[in-house]
Amino acid sequence: MDLHIKLIANIEQVKQIADKNSDWVIRSFICGKNRSISMAVAYIQGLADKNYIQQMINDLTEDLEQYDASNKLLANQEVFEYIQNLHLSGSNFTEVTDFDKLCQQLLSGDTIIMLDGLSKSLALSSGGSEGRSISSPSSQGVLRGPQEGFVEKLATNKTLIRKIIKDSRLQIENKVIGRVTKTSVAVVYVKGICDGSLVKKVNLRLERIAIDGILESGNIEELIQDRAFSIFPTVLNTERPDTVAAELLNGRIAILVDGTPFVLIVPAVFVQFFQASEDYYNNYIISSLIRVLRYTAFLLTLFVPALYIALTTFHNEMIPTVLLINIAAQAEGTPFPTFIEALLLEAIFEIFREASIRMPKAIGSAISMVGGLVMGQAAVQAGIVSEGMLIVVGLTAMSSFILPHYNMSFAVRILRFVFMVLAASFGLFGIFIGLMGMLFHLCSLRSLGVPYMEPLSPRVTKTQRDAILRLPLNREEAE
Repeated sequence: MDLHIKLIANIEQVKQIADKNSDWVIRSFICGKNRSISMAVAYIQGLADKNYIQQMINDLTEDLEQYDASNKLLANQEVFEYIQNLHLSGSNFTEVTDFDKLCQQLLSGDTIIMLDGLSKSLALSSGGSEGRSISSPSSQGVLRGPQEGFVEKLATNKTLIRKIIKDSRLQIENKVIGRVTKTSVAVVYVKGICDGSLVKKVNLRLERIAIDGILESGNIEELIQDRAFSIFPTVLNTERPDTVAAELLNGRIAILVDGTPFVLIVPAVFVQFFQASEDYYNNYIISSLIRVLRYTAFLLTLFVPALYIALTTFHNEMIPTVLLINIAAQAEGTPFPTFIEALLLEAIFEIFREASIRMPKAIGSAISMVGGLVMGQAAVQAGIVSEGMLIVVGLTAMSSFILPHYNMSFAVRILRFVFMVLAASFGLFGIFIGLMGMLFHLCSLRSLGVPYMEPLSPRVTKTQRDAILRLPLNREEAE
C-alpha cells in the first residue's frame, strides 16, 4: 500500500498498524519561518536512539526556519530535497514510498520523517538498542591471535570483517528472512576469489526459506544444508572474525544473522573442523603436531571404549597376559558385563557435561570436574565399575574436548555409543563394519555440492598440503 499525500492520513495509517503497541511513537510538528511546513517523525522506543532523534528534530527545525526565511513559500518537494540533500547529507537514509517498507524500516530501528503533501518519506538510520560490547569469543578462545569476537549486532559484525579485509571486492548482500521476525541476514564473500556459481547457490537456498521466524543462525544452518539427517556438521560456525576473514580469502561464503554472534561459513569440509585460527599464528611445526594430536583425540574418542569392550569380551588373546590378569581380577568384583559398565559411565559423564553447561559459570566447571571424579571413584569403591573402565571413559571424555569446533564433538559423542554397541555385539568385526559405514557416509556427504571429504577424497593436491599438517607459508607467493 502506497503512502498518502496527506500527512494526517499517513499518521492514522501508521497508528492503525501500530494498533495497541505503546512503544510506537509518532510526533507531529510545524516548522519554518512562516509555519508552513507540516512534518511528523515516527520511531519505535527502544530500537531507535531517543536522544539522537530529539537532537535531529531540533537541528532540522532550526535549519528549516533559516531556509524558509530566504524562500518565503516553499513547495513540499523543495523541503524534501533540502532535508535529503543538505540536512541529512552525512547520514544513512533511504527513501520510502509504501507502508510495508515503512514498517520494515521502523522495526529495524530507523526513524521515519514524513512531510505533508508528499506520498514519500525518509527512513533515517538511528538504531540505538542496547547490545553486548565486543569481547573475547566464549566458545573458541586462543592463546595467540585476535581477541575480538562477534556480537549480536549485524552492523558491528560487518564492521569487524571490513576491519580485516580492506578491499573493495568484499561484497555484503543484505536479505530479510522470516515472515514474522523479518530477521536481517548478510551474505559476505570476496568477488573474484569466490566462485560466482556458489554465490548463486547460497542466495537461491536462502530465498527458498519460507518460515515464520529466524531466531539464530542454527535455523538457517539446518535449512540450507544438503542432508538434514546426517549427524556430521556440513556448515561451519564461528565467533571469530579472523576465522571468517581467512575462509573468505579461501573462496568461501559467510552468512551473518542479526541477533547472534555465530557466523556460518559454507561450504565446510571435514578437515576444517580440526583446524583453528591459532594454527596459522604459531610455528608450523608446533601447529602440525597439535593437528595430529586433534586427529588422534578424534580416533581415541571414537574407538577406545569400543576397543576395550571388544578385546575384553571377544578377543582376550590380543591382550598381554599380565594386563589380562589385572583386568580379570577387577572384573570379578563388578556385577555387570563390560558393555554395561561402559554404557553406565559414559551416560554419567554425559550428564555431568550437560549439567556443567546449564549451571552458573562460577560453579559449573568445578562441579562437573569434581562431581565426575567423585562419582567415578565412588562407583569403583562400590564395585559397580572397574578401575580400568574408569580410565578408559575418562580418557575418552577428555579427548572429546580437544576438537576446536564443538559441533563436531556432538557427532563423535553419538558415534561412540554406536561403536560400543557394535563392539559388544560382534567384537572387532563390528567395529570394522561401523568404520566402513562411517567412511562411506562421510564420502557421500556434500556441503553446497562440494564433497565433504575434499581434499582427501576426491584428492585436491593444491589444498591437500594444509589438510592434516600445517606446512610453512610459501615465501614466493607471499612476495
